[in-house]
Amino acid sequence: MSQRSPRTRSAHATQPCPCGRDAAYQDCCGRLHAGLASAATAEDLMRSRYSAFAVGDEAYLLRSWHPDTRPRRLDLDARTEWVRLEVLGATGGTPFHNEGTVDFRAVHREGGQEFELREHSRFVRHEGAWVYLDALPE
Repeated sequence: MSQRSPRTRSAHATQPCPCGRDAAYQDCCGRLHAGLASAATAEDLMRSRYSAFAVGDEAYLLRSWHPDTRPRRLDLDARTEWVRLEVLGATGGTPFHNEGTVDFRAVHREGGQEFELREHSRFVRHEGAWVYLDALPE
């Protein structure tokens, strides 16, 4: 079971998943957050991490971060509303790979203004599971 921080926003299990896939949160990223499933691909992990930002699941974000680059703690701002995710491309990162990248655009709202985060993320397998390593330089 996922260890939720006190700042975790409630994600209604039957609502659409924040990651943008056509599935309910409980059947998509919610399963990964709760530890009931693991990401099969780097893109699956990236989408689940986006959803973790959207629902405020700091514990999942830390668990899915490579230990060599993981911060000691996160301090997510509860006022940040994650609006949408767009996957722009991916290389490697399939069940047959040990590394992969995902290029994405994530839109969030703060104080009534929308902002865009664009990142080309690098993922690797660590102890058999996909983890976020870092962002590639632009």
